[in-house]
Amino acid sequence: MKLYPAIDIMDGKCVRLKKGQAHQKTIYSNDPIAVAKQFEQMGAKHLHVVDLDGAFRGYKQNESVIEAIAHSVKIPVQVGGGLRKIDDVNRLFDLGVSRVVLGTVMVEDPSVFELAVLQYGHRIVAGIDCRDGIVVIKGWVEKSGISAFDLAKRVKKIGVSRIIYTDVAKDGMMQGPNINAAIKLQKETGLKVIASGGISSLDDIVKLNEAGIYGAIIGKALYEGTVDLKEACELVED
Repeated sequence: MKLYPAIDIMDGKCVRLKKGQAHQKTIYSNDPIAVAKQFEQMGAKHLHVVDLDGAFRGYKQNESVIEAIAHSVKIPVQVGGGLRKIDDVNRLFDLGVSRVVLGTVMVEDPSVFELAVLQYGHRIVAGIDCRDGIVVIKGWVEKSGISAFDLAKRVKKIGVSRIIYTDVAKDGMMQGPNINAAIKLQKETGLKVIASGGISSLDDIVKLNEAGIYGAIIGKALYEGTVDLKEACELVED
């Protein structure tokens, strides 16, 4: 299983939210670039970066930080948050990121998503964020009315091979991930599922690994010290 340490950026700082709510923010570092380097030194083979300002407001103000992260580490960096146009996607790849995560645009403007997949293929990852099984968009504040499974099947037909499945109710709560939903989604769609939200311990990671889940994003557990990244990487990474 592949592990993706998460770096969520807001106002240029490394933060974590509870259930994706901007007003429930904890700042863990004023230097996301240093955090990225530390994760790499601890054995991370991938990084997951989210521009939270972009996710909530639909524009980017952390480009310089993202670019610095991409150029400060040798491991692949995937980035999402607030990407609404194909120019946004092109720009991120120009900055040096390896993969781009698209979420809201899949629902609001499928043509942009399809164009991105056509141009970049498997370098595009679908971010499917759910609350009670229904996809939420625009920084998790609006319900789309589409189920996670329907959207997953739709993007598979377009040509996506990887999806990030986030149970918003679990995110930042340190109560364990929604393993059953991730397993079901991967099994029924045949897509590579990266589980996100709620990982709080090595035991959670072991369970996801044993279930055959393709990948897992770890956030708050790293910053709170309940998961040692080096130990986790040695435990499950290919």
